[in-house]
Amino acid sequence: MADYTLEHKKSFTLTAYGFSIQSNFQDIPALQKEKAEFWGRLKADGRFNKLKDAAKDDREWSVNEVYQGKPWNYFAVEAGKSVADATRVIEFPESDYIVVAGNGDKETLFDQLTYRAFSEVLAKVTDYAYIGGPNATYRNDNGDGTFYGEFWVPVVKK
Repeated sequence: MADYTLEHKKSFTLTAYGFSIQSNFQDIPALQKEKAEFWGRLKADGRFNKLKDAAKDDREWSVNEVYQGKPWNYFAVEAGKSVADATRVIEFPESDYIVVAGNGDKETLFDQLTYRAFSEVLAKVTDYAYIGGPNATYRNDNGDGTFYGEFWVPVVKK
């Protein structure tokens, strides 16, 4: 089983731009393509830099949630100032979180950690359950061409 830690996190808030996912979650290549196209548009139209400029730190977040009955993906930051045209301000509860950490390529790290968390860790953890709501992955540049990231998913003890 993939390594993970169980950590208690205080509540936190991320400011984000997002889109409603159209791909089937089982079609990983289609899902990755859809996310890459969205993130490319964010960079092209300046919204990516707008969020980065509002950020408190260097962490770049990818958030997944079901919102108004539809699956969404967001690019987010922990903002130090308001971003007027943000798609959502996402509240994460104070909770226990399963944390899956790893290093990898900038463009694939979010999906790798999310896949490991849902297919390897959560599928085998028997004493905690995912409570629903948003889950998030952040990445930081290691300075050597690789990135460190953590996937956080809120859980409750069974």
